Amino acid sequence: MQVLHDAPLAPLTTFRLGGPATRLVVATTDDEVISVVREADDTGTPLLIVGGGSNLVIGDKGFDGTALRIATRGFSLDGTRLELAAGENWTDAVARTVEAGLAGVECLAGIPGSAGATPIQNVGAYGQEVSHTITEVVAYDRTAGETVTLTGEECAFSYRHSRFKEHPGRYVVLRVRFALEDAGGLSAPVRYAETARRLGIEVGERVPAAEARRTVLALRAGKGMVLDPADHDTWSAGSFFTNPILTAAQYADFLDRVRDRLGDDVAPPAYPAGDGFTKTSAAWLIDRAGFTKGYGQGPARISTKHALALTNRGEATTEDLLALAREVVAGVRDAFGVTLVNEPVTVGVSL
Repeated sequence: MQVLHDAPLAPLTTFRLGGPATRLVVATTDDEVISVVREADDTGTPLLIVGGGSNLVIGDKGFDGTALRIATRGFSLDGTRLELAAGENWTDAVARTVEAGLAGVECLAGIPGSAGATPIQNVGAYGQEVSHTITEVVAYDRTAGETVTLTGEECAFSYRHSRFKEHPGRYVVLRVRFALEDAGGLSAPVRYAETARRLGIEVGERVPAAEARRTVLALRAGKGMVLDPADHDTWSAGSFFTNPILTAAQYADFLDRVRDRLGDDVAPPAYPAGDGFTKTSAAWLIDRAGFTKGYGQGPARISTKHALALTNRGEATTEDLLALAREVVAGVRDAFGVTLVNEPVTVGVSL
């Protein structure tokens, strides 16, 4: 277990932003993770959990407490049953499942971060979510002071949400278990229209899982969503805002504002989101509110490849990033009456 003091946190995040932690502990076993968490709880020390750093916005002043980086390793495949240690690199784990001929997470290829973070916000992309395949999550419950195993149902998954996100700070994920599918090397049915078009198939059809993974990686790379140290469009947290889910009344008001601003012939993206709710596209809202790709003059700008990603162009501070985020939120609200919600977790700062 490695212990550092006044340790920089920016290099541990994909934004490459944020000040130092008073203390940084790198834990490589579940027992070490639990020991550090218990010590923090017993002494009343603020605790920040860091995995792959792909969903963190840390303030410029840093973190006054203990930052625990979970660097545990473990990839266990038994038939179609997969268990990952929380510190496993997620995109590498996806590649290994595809190499094993299994389906279920191939369209989640290229998503940066650690396996332990995936159930927290129910990571999803291109028609798949981890909730489709997660069977159990092993976590340390800081309230109960014990290790617990939660079933997929007990995780209470919904769009970019879960029991873990509902109770921030209570659970520290240790292991994640999945039930994948042996479809003879084929993918799960392709559910995302853009992916199906690129593959030249109809939605619902299957292709070789490796082909689905390659296609998703190409789509993500085209949007700056595959990490590349040389490409500042990937110095981000991916999608910075979640897609808004609107009530019937909110959606009706939204449509009125779209017609007033853009004309009667413009139809915004709309997807069913449960009884009486409609989901629309945050990227569409941002672009149509005037924040196009590459928007910004300072060191924090919208990606040149995707309107939903805010990026550090190399010399940004967290305050630069937040100023841009606040400008986008205010502009979308003024234009369409919809308030965007940030997807990354903020530490020591807020929008």
